[in-house]
Amino acid sequence: MPFAFAAGGWLSLAAVLTVAATCAYTAWLLKRCIESNSLIKTYPDIGELAFGSKGRILMTLLMNVELYFTVIGMLIIEGDNIERIFPSATIHFAGLNIKGRQAFVILVTLILLPTTWPRNLRVLSYLSLGSIMVSFFILSTVLWAGAVDGVGFHESGDIFIMSGMPTTLSLLVFSYGGHTIMPTIFSSMENPSKVTTIFAVAFTICTLHYVLMGIIGYLMFGGATKSIITLNLPTNKMSSKIVTWTVIAIPVVKYALAIMPVINSLEEHCKITKRISSIMLRTSLVLSTAIIAIAVPFFAYVISLTGSLITCAATIFLPCLCYMKIFKSSMKWGVEMLLIICIIVAGAIVAISGTYVSMKDIIHDIN
Repeated sequence: MPFAFAAGGWLSLAAVLTVAATCAYTAWLLKRCIESNSLIKTYPDIGELAFGSKGRILMTLLMNVELYFTVIGMLIIEGDNIERIFPSATIHFAGLNIKGRQAFVILVTLILLPTTWPRNLRVLSYLSLGSIMVSFFILSTVLWAGAVDGVGFHESGDIFIMSGMPTTLSLLVFSYGGHTIMPTIFSSMENPSKVTTIFAVAFTICTLHYVLMGIIGYLMFGGATKSIITLNLPTNKMSSKIVTWTVIAIPVVKYALAIMPVINSLEEHCKITKRISSIMLRTSLVLSTAIIAIAVPFFAYVISLTGSLITCAATIFLPCLCYMKIFKSSMKWGVEMLLIICIIVAGAIVAISGTYVSMKDIIHDIN
């Protein structure tokens, strides 16, 4: 989040609040769609209700591609942070000397690979419940580094950076992109009537965390803020070491959980039932994420591209379009219709500009 502020300037704070309100509203539209039919249990079910089998295929594809690029981002985080701790490490394998971040991406991938083989990930799901507390722990540790460990809060930053705003908005949309799992949460609740309150609390907590982390990080490092805040922290301080290892530990727990829906979809589509075939598919998929993580080394590029190209569609476009299709018989021109159209137009601007900027940055970095 500090990098989002560094890309767009202090007006990124207004962007956070705007994106939060927009995504909260589209989440409410999804809730209305879910309540319209008791058979809706998943995100693709909404697409099928609105647009038939093509809608289901599209929403399934978006959901899985979003998760696929999310785990790629996790591997980049691992490689960058471990390289910072062991900057001169080299892996010797088959006559090759693999150095730095690439070596650690490969090493972490090999460690994570067996966690994707089991069909039951209940233990990992319990561990992932602490991710919210971990996020605020990271926030408090970064704050400690600024207030106690000598980094300080001396950077003034820029008010507005026009060229960086597409990146900022894409990162923010990705950060609020939990819509694909909302129907599953809704259908599994014992008391679905409380879903509005639960989502409101969740959006409020996330927004509070994003705002605080963005402000603190931008005050500490200004325009020099890197895509992952831990890369800015001094390496010789205990607080920096704690937060870095905490950030490293998160993907170890969440990688398998995040990629599992993608695996399940592929196994269902390919009709894979044999255990050995399942392990081969899972291994191939995990290795493919490592290859892309090595090829596209900048974390913000991957997340920004995912946010503009995939999450924008899953979080903004499709909830609006599905709602308008499902409730077309009762919708009339008015404030609601105008608001939805404005959201679609604004989302299109973010998607197009964000995708262009992200692709340009990726191509430039690879070249």
